Amino acid sequence: MVSVLDLVLFGVVVAGHTLIAAVMTRFFRIRLKTQWGYVVYSLLLIPVVLLVTTLVFFGLLPIGGSLNLDTPALLAASIGMPLALGFTVDTLYVPPPEEYDLPEARN
Repeated sequence: MVSVLDLVLFGVVVAGHTLIAAVMTRFFRIRLKTQWGYVVYSLLLIPVVLLVTTLVFFGLLPIGGSLNLDTPALLAASIGMPLALGFTVDTLYVPPPEEYDLPEARN
């Protein structure tokens, strides 16, 4: 039987992964000057980071032991969904970096 603590911890991990995906997408949007560069880097590097944190949380730490998720369901819930949510939040709901007026740097 699934405990409430396991569900809460699983939700915290998914929310943390969503935050990581959104922040990394924003970082790539700010640092890369190409139009599709941040998309490629986001789709290639963010899943690697989320996989490492998934292995730490669900492998080393016994989070969600009673959830009985098989491997594809765990990967979809802890990597796929947060990646899609984080990328969508940053791309659609946060203004692009070009819209911010920054002061000129003094040399």
